[in-house]
Amino acid sequence: MQLAPYAANPEQSIGRVYDEQPSSTRNAFQRDRDRIIHSTAFRRLEYKTQVFVNHEGDLFRTRLTHSIEVAQLARGIARTLRLHEDLTEAIALAHDLGHTPFGHAGQDALNDCMRDYGGFEHNMQSLRVVEQLELRYAEFDGLNLTFEVREGILKHCSIKNARQLGDVGRRFIDKTSPSLEAQLTNHADEIAYNNHDIDDGLRSGLITVDQLSKVDLFACKLSEVKALYPRLEQKRLVNETVRRMINTLVVDLCEQSAKNIGLHQPENLADIRRLPPLINFSSGIAEQNLKLKQFLHKNLYRHYKVNRMSAKAARIVRELFAAFFDNTGLLPGEFQAYAEIDKARAVADYIAGMTDRFAIREHRKLFTVEEYL
Repeated sequence: MQLAPYAANPEQSIGRVYDEQPSSTRNAFQRDRDRIIHSTAFRRLEYKTQVFVNHEGDLFRTRLTHSIEVAQLARGIARTLRLHEDLTEAIALAHDLGHTPFGHAGQDALNDCMRDYGGFEHNMQSLRVVEQLELRYAEFDGLNLTFEVREGILKHCSIKNARQLGDVGRRFIDKTSPSLEAQLTNHADEIAYNNHDIDDGLRSGLITVDQLSKVDLFACKLSEVKALYPRLEQKRLVNETVRRMINTLVVDLCEQSAKNIGLHQPENLADIRRLPPLINFSSGIAEQNLKLKQFLHKNLYRHYKVNRMSAKAARIVRELFAAFFDNTGLLPGEFQAYAEIDKARAVADYIAGMTDRFAIREHRKLFTVEEYL
C-alpha cells in the first residue's frame, strides 16, 4: 500500500534523543514497537486493570488485552486512510504503560498523594517510562523511541508540564496537532474501552441489556441482531451487538476523517500539524458515542460495587505512598537512590509500576504483621 503524502514516514522521522544506527531489517517505527513489546512495563500490563481489579475474575479485560485491542483497531483505521500502521501500533501498545494499579482509582489516589509534588498523570508517566524508567540498554536510559511515537503517547498535557518536556511538549504550547496516526489511535482507544466495558459490565452483572437498550447506539444494533437472529441466546446476542457497534464507529470514523482530509487537502505532515484535528466522528455518531460514555460513567464506573473496590484500591495506594514517603528505606535499592534526588517522584514511580496483585501483596507485607513474622 502506498502511504498518503501526509502520513508519517519513518525515513523522515524527527529522530531519537540518542543517535543509533538504523536497522537493516526494520523501519524506525517497527523497531519502536518491538522495544515496547519487550519492555518490562508492557509485560506488567497483564496484571493491571481498568474497571475490575485483577483478582475479581480471569475474563475481564486488563491493560494488556486493552492495548492489543486498541492496536488492532488502530492498524485497521490507518490502513484504510493510508497512514503508517507501524507507528499507530507502537503508539497503541505504549499508551497505557504509565498507568497505576487499580485503574483510574489508583491514578486519582496517586495524583492526590503527589498534589504538592507536581501531581501524577498517566500520560506523563507513560512518557517517563519510555524515556527514563526502562533500563535495558547500555548507552541510554529508557527505550530511546522516535519523536513520533513519544508524541503519540502524550495524549494530553498541561502547559506547565509541556514546558518541561522539550520538543515533545511543544505542540501543547503552540496549539498544533499531532500526526494523524496519533489522532486516530486516541479514537481507537476510546472505541475499544467503551465497547469492552459493555462486555465486561454485562458479564459482571453490574449493568443489564435492558439498561443498555435505552442507549441509542446499543439499541439500534441490538434491534438489528434480533431481527436477523430472533432466537439467539444472550451471550452471542451481546457479542453480535457489540461487534456491530465497533464496526459502526470505525466505519464512521474512517469516512468522516476522509472527508475532513479531502476538505483541507494537506500535502504533507507539516500541513497536518498546522491544521485542526482531522480524525473525527460525524456529528451524529459523535453524539451517540457521547451518550454511551455517559451511560457507562453513571451506571458502571459509579456502580456502588465498583465504588467499594475503588475505595479499597485508593486506600492501598495512599497508605503505600505514606509508608514509603515516611521511610524510603522500605523501597527497593534502585528507588532508594533516586529518592535522594526526588523522594516523592521515586515513590510514585515505584507505586505506578506495580500490578494490582503486587500492590495488594506489598500492602499486606507492610501492614499485616501476623502473615510475615
